[in-house]
Amino acid sequence: MQENEELIVGRNAVLEALKSGREINSLLVAKGERNGSVGRILADCREKKIVIKEVDKRKLDFLCGQGNHQGVAAYAAAHAYAELDDLFALAEERGEPPFFILCDDLEDPHNLGAIIRTAEAAGAHGVIIPKRHGAALTWAVAKAAAGALEYVPVVRVTNLAATAETLKERGVWLYSADMDGKPWCKTDFSGAVGLIIGAEGRGVSRLMREKSDFIVSLPMKGKINSLNASVAAGILMYEIARQRG
Repeated sequence: MQENEELIVGRNAVLEALKSGREINSLLVAKGERNGSVGRILADCREKKIVIKEVDKRKLDFLCGQGNHQGVAAYAAAHAYAELDDLFALAEERGEPPFFILCDDLEDPHNLGAIIRTAEAAGAHGVIIPKRHGAALTWAVAKAAAGALEYVPVVRVTNLAATAETLKERGVWLYSADMDGKPWCKTDFSGAVGLIIGAEGRGVSRLMREKSDFIVSLPMKGKINSLNASVAAGILMYEIARQRG
């Protein structure tokens, strides 16, 4: 059994990680593997709502460097996740209206890391990501965030759309960065803000657009029709920061 910077390998190692309360992004289990302690590991992951991915044994062999994985491995988070209330508490502590970033199925870890880094610099109170269909707090994200994970709480939620509804109930206005919206520099970002950044290529999902109070757009003067997600997020975060300042 072994552990590298992202992957915990082997039944005992995974069990101990779960027992200790270590943050786990996802569990990998070989197809058809249910013997011995694997059942206990699966039950524990379901109870903790950890994403479980069934994979081919050969893929698990490759990921674990041919190590003795015994049919299971787990991706550990590079940093502990926060709770939604932690973000509101941080805003209250600073005496500021909430300022959150919601990543809608953002898959590139470098984009997520860059967004977290810019969020810290722009004074955001936290970042919200989904448990499925998006990048988690891997070591690649931590590296791209360049230390910002120590200062920006990141919440990982089961249902981003339901969380959006909760935010609205708590007085947060939701702004989606997408095409065909109001120009970003003519948008009033005063008050509590939840800025929604969509996935690379696909943009903000239909459901999250419907949850939004406002759609904001950046002008595109060149030949291509979209910006990198972290670049667009950075521009909008600093406009929010400018208006607050």
